Amino acid sequence: MSYYEFYRGSSIGMALTDSLDELITSGSITPQLAMKVLQQFDKSLADVMVKQVKTKTTLKGHLHTYRLCDDVWTFIVKNASFKMEGNEMVSGQRIKIIACKNGEAVEAGKK
Repeated sequence: MSYYEFYRGSSIGMALTDSLDELITSGSITPQLAMKVLQQFDKSLADVMVKQVKTKTTLKGHLHTYRLCDDVWTFIVKNASFKMEGNEMVSGQRIKIIACKNGEAVEAGKK
């Protein structure tokens, strides 16, 4: 099964990529090993999001753009606010939400 590479753009994904690049440059690891590490990262993050993240949230905002391509939905929401189960509020001027078929992976991040 292949996994989406969404989380590589997160801060932890970019830090991992930078570290792997340094290790390749120094000759400590091969590019092939770095690719295996990134593939495991993709799998692990997707598994955690599906199996362990159970918090429900309510989203309010203005749907600016939406798109479906290759079973991947992308939504851009302006002036978005998320209300979490514990009444915690998170907001952003422009939020990008990516959702995949069958819940294989889900990502939400500020754009």
